[in-house]
Amino acid sequence: MIESISLQNYGSHQSIDWTSLGKINLVIGANGRGKSFLLKALYTAMKTIEVCGRGQNNKSAAEILADKLYWTFQTRTLGDLVRKGAGAPLSYRMVLDGKAFSYHFGETTAKVITKVTNEHGPRESNTLFLPEKEVLSLCSIIRKSREQDSVFGFDDTYLDLVRAISMPVQEAPPPEKFTQSRQQLRALICGEIEYDTVHDTWTYLQIQGRRKTRIAIGATAEGVKKVAILDQLLGNRFLDQHSVVILDEPEAGLHPAAISALMDILLLLAEAGVQIFIASHSYFVLKKAYLLAQKNHLSIPILSLEGAQDLRYDDLLDGLPDNAIMQESIRLYEEEIDEVL
Repeated sequence: MIESISLQNYGSHQSIDWTSLGKINLVIGANGRGKSFLLKALYTAMKTIEVCGRGQNNKSAAEILADKLYWTFQTRTLGDLVRKGAGAPLSYRMVLDGKAFSYHFGETTAKVITKVTNEHGPRESNTLFLPEKEVLSLCSIIRKSREQDSVFGFDDTYLDLVRAISMPVQEAPPPEKFTQSRQQLRALICGEIEYDTVHDTWTYLQIQGRRKTRIAIGATAEGVKKVAILDQLLGNRFLDQHSVVILDEPEAGLHPAAISALMDILLLLAEAGVQIFIASHSYFVLKKAYLLAQKNHLSIPILSLEGAQDLRYDDLLDGLPDNAIMQESIRLYEEEIDEVL
């Protein structure tokens, strides 16, 4: 499990030192506060560890990391990732299973990183980044733009996800918690997705009792497609009991009741061993995470990004911290009361 993340002068972040991470971890903040940026930094580090030494890959950790940063953040040079006006290098350090992974470089760095420390051997488990936007209807476009044209547009979180969901579903039974998760995921969306090899596209199979209806993926609801992807990745064993799942604004396209159900499913995955990171600015995600922490006596670390130098480290097991999401919900309630009275 990832135990801590520390970074300095990374993008808009001056300094973050997030320790004592848990099975479920939450990052909140207003738009433009760097939530997705932080989780992409985490993603690139994890994918570097996973790819390094896996299969026939002979590239060094430094080479893999440089490529991953370039195609995930899609900047002209890697030096563009260094916080503007910092006057000091960018640095990143992560502790995973008691072993460190770290790197740093300055503003003049083009595409070569020389200072990387990787104490890890090859890692069999996979990390998944589920972006805010759906990808099922864009699979062929994403593959062409990256694998054939090699152009910026869809970053590595999208390309990696497209490749992952293309893996065939396995026949062997999954772990019990994964079986429960898949059952609840399919109940949530009333069906599942299937790959149409003839037309090289995905379809949504809606199941209502004994009736099954095939629906074109372009005519399928955004929220359904997002949840279906998670079911597919459990089915094809891309995710296992030591995976890391990163969700960027999982509330996008989902009804509040569906958000609550999805959070229950994520708890099941966490109980199975999966470590989860969520970036959100949803009251419903925050409140549901708080209730999960309280009902299950579960530590859920929460990082609040209110500004470049305004950070808060809390734990939902200790209560709901004061933050802009809660303040706005209270403000709207008070406005309603004033209007009624």
